[in-house]
Amino acid sequence: LKSACERLLDSDQRLIRLLTPPFQNSNRDPGYIQAYPAGIRENGGQYTHAAAWLGVAMAEIGDGDRAWQVFDIINPIRRSATQEAAEHYRREPYVLTGDVSGKDEWTGVGGWSWYTGAAGWTWQLATRGILGVRLKTKGVHLDPSLPKKWGGAEVALDGDRGRMTITIEDPEHVGTGVVAVTVDGAPFGSQLVPFPDAGQSRHVVVLLGTAGTADAEASGSQG
Repeated sequence: LKSACERLLDSDQRLIRLLTPPFQNSNRDPGYIQAYPAGIRENGGQYTHAAAWLGVAMAEIGDGDRAWQVFDIINPIRRSATQEAAEHYRREPYVLTGDVSGKDEWTGVGGWSWYTGAAGWTWQLATRGILGVRLKTKGVHLDPSLPKKWGGAEVALDGDRGRMTITIEDPEHVGTGVVAVTVDGAPFGSQLVPFPDAGQSRHVVVLLGTAGTADAEASGSQG
């Protein structure tokens, strides 16, 4: 993962390349991707589906800062923040593209848009990865990987099984590491919180921190 970020994540160009350098005039045939020009689609451009996987992987190891950086790079609205940027990107700012080119004057130009695979995994990166909201059969498993500067987040889930609001608190700005969970004001000994009954609501507070965070919070509450 460290090598992928060093070699493939280009923060200046706002690209996450599938591979580098691109295949060009190679004696060994890598398959159909060499049919694309260098820097286009799978041949050295950003393949957004795979870029989202990098973000998910960073969240899995608890690196919320990198996970958020990946999400921010592939977020299409960030490529349309100005008129000039939108005209260069040439694609809709509200859907994911399957690819973004990464060669010369084509760098940053969007490719195949309305790409559902990229959209689905980017949604997973945001909800399951960064916010740590992982839907299970009978409840929600909570394991956030937030950017450290956030200091917390709010999530609301509405469905047939009622409403669940989740407050993630990160007073130490560590980004990850669940040290305490409360459900409707009472301590709860698991990160897997059952869904409320139909028509009911449930409020969950997830505290992130280091080993002493929960004790400090408890002492402060008693005081």
